[in-house]
Amino acid sequence: MAGVVIEAIRKSFGATQVLKGVSLDIADREFMTLVGPSGCGKSTLLRIIAGLEQQDEGDISIGGTSAGHKRAADRDLAMVFQSYALYPHLSARDNIALPLTMRRLNAWQRLPLLGRLLPGTSTARATIAGEVTRVAEILQISHLLERKPAQLSGGQRQRVALGRAMVRHPAAFLMDEPLSNLDAKLREHMRTEIAQLHQQLAATFIYVTHDQAEAMTMSDRIAVMMDGEILQVAGPDVIYADPVDLRVAEFIGSPKINVVPAEIDGDGILRVGAARFDIATALPPGSQLRLAFRPEAAELDASTPATLSGRVVIRENLGSDLLVHVRLDAAADPVIVRLPARQLGVRENDRIGLHVPVDRILLFASDGRRLHARPQPAQARELAYG
Repeated sequence: MAGVVIEAIRKSFGATQVLKGVSLDIADREFMTLVGPSGCGKSTLLRIIAGLEQQDEGDISIGGTSAGHKRAADRDLAMVFQSYALYPHLSARDNIALPLTMRRLNAWQRLPLLGRLLPGTSTARATIAGEVTRVAEILQISHLLERKPAQLSGGQRQRVALGRAMVRHPAAFLMDEPLSNLDAKLREHMRTEIAQLHQQLAATFIYVTHDQAEAMTMSDRIAVMMDGEILQVAGPDVIYADPVDLRVAEFIGSPKINVVPAEIDGDGILRVGAARFDIATALPPGSQLRLAFRPEAAELDASTPATLSGRVVIRENLGSDLLVHVRLDAAADPVIVRLPARQLGVRENDRIGLHVPVDRILLFASDGRRLHARPQPAQARELAYG
């Protein structure tokens, strides 16, 4: 296995610049996920790593050796595609064995009848068969090896595609949205299987997806991409709790983070509508900000005089949780609050108060940059919304 280093990669298609100097250092045996909306350049970057696309500028290093101008076949990487890319006329066994067959047998040895009579062919085929059997046992598809792809379910085809990649023992595995064709229940199951497979193989995984749930549940680190750039690289917990950009904060998390407009008043105090919050910033009066908090950070608070009032417009009972959509007087768009299911007494059209600890509040500048503010030392440590 090997680490992968991406250095200042640029790529354009005609006048459209898809990658804008992307750099990323992926450690040996790390599970790195490239996540972002469609069109952000993540699949293009993966194809450049694989050698299926040529970058305009920059370089790729694999295991400490430059590979930016090597052919895909010479990079010792295995790619798992969204469409599985299985040969329909071959059995699952033959699909998995194909990389080894092409690598270890010459054109004459691969002939159906004559090839088996040539010296060394039977020994090589027996070795390949043993490796396919071991991979199939790891993936628990030994009973499926004689079936054709049309006889397999989507999850089974995905395991065969993974097996074809595993049997090569590559320097790194590249996966381009491999679960997007599966239904929701099977996607959840395959997320667990891929995470366990990564632990079992102790291999380098580079995984591309637009699904934040896949990124958050499987990754050692996440690289959030938008508009051809990497905005933040960090572990899932850091990406969720400490985003450096409003675009990262809004993309990661379900339901989406709540964002309300705020400004610095003439006294240098943060204001949301008519409410003033004792949070210090270095910004001048009149600065426009965005105050954000996660749905689970807010709590109902009817005992404290309300600073902001809100009215319930929609409630969603999820069984374990209750999602309450609240239209605040100081914001045009409703905010979403995740409450325990026991608080089912909240009804539509109720006026409620919301309470958020100061350390759960994030502030962003008008251009989306994260601002690191702090509570005024002589003031209360909590903000009340209600």
